Amino acid sequence: MNEEELREALRHEMTAVVPPPPLDTSAALRAARRVRARRRTGWACAGSAAAVLAVAGFTAVGTTGAGVPGTGTSGAGNLGAGATGTGGASPTAIGTTPLPAPSDKGTAEPWPTGTDGLPQQDRTARAGIRYDQGVRLLDELIAMVPDGYVVPENKPNQSVGDDPPRYNQANFEEKVNGVEVWRYTALADVAKGDRTGRLAVEVTTPGTKLPTEPCALTKQFWGMGGQCQVVTVGDTKIGVVVRPTTDRRFDQWSAYRHPDGTVTFVAQSKNRSFASTKNGLKELPFTVPQLAALAIGERFHLE
Repeated sequence: MNEEELREALRHEMTAVVPPPPLDTSAALRAARRVRARRRTGWACAGSAAAVLAVAGFTAVGTTGAGVPGTGTSGAGNLGAGATGTGGASPTAIGTTPLPAPSDKGTAEPWPTGTDGLPQQDRTARAGIRYDQGVRLLDELIAMVPDGYVVPENKPNQSVGDDPPRYNQANFEEKVNGVEVWRYTALADVAKGDRTGRLAVEVTTPGTKLPTEPCALTKQFWGMGGQCQVVTVGDTKIGVVVRPTTDRRFDQWSAYRHPDGTVTFVAQSKNRSFASTKNGLKELPFTVPQLAALAIGERFHLE
């Protein structure tokens, strides 16, 4: 095939091809509008889903991130310095005998004035008259330990989080009719040989709304309840929980409301750890009548 024949063959093929149909602008416009509508719908659904996820996430954060005030995570419940220890742990961090969280009442007003003349940073007094009362309570607790028992010393620079054998604290509770209500707490290990138990004393100053009936009052100690009996000391009725129920942080405790409204709790346990009976005392340091008499004594009648 020569060059002229090739050109003729190509022209023949081109004329045999069927031309495409003319462009329908109306159909193309309708198709474009449908695509745009589908895209808008997709973006709207995605936006709704994102909004739902955002709301769900906010709700979850609001639920799980709430403070635990009773635990004092806001700082109000931090433990103060002990007689020979340091403070800063939460009430549930004092070893295996967690303290009850301070009440949140009265937090709308400033904390009590500290030794520097400014409001305290939280409930715990770390210096001044109130702190000194907590130290005094621990001293009185150690002084009442029966013969044959010893109270181990705290290690140098031991923190409260390490569960020291000696511990004290002074916490502001609330204001009642303009009067500050304070709670003083002291804990001490008591050892005999290689076995160790624990004693505790807690004093709340006048103004508290705790009940007056002996057993109703005694069952309020750290909210532990227990099986209570009334013991007569002289002419006075004292409530003594002789057996715990579900809460076994202590084995026995007594309570007394003084005529001026001061409330004293005295507690004892065979074990320094309520979660374990290993190396605990074989018997409690005090009898039930002795425990009742300790609650009514003037040594724990603090201001």
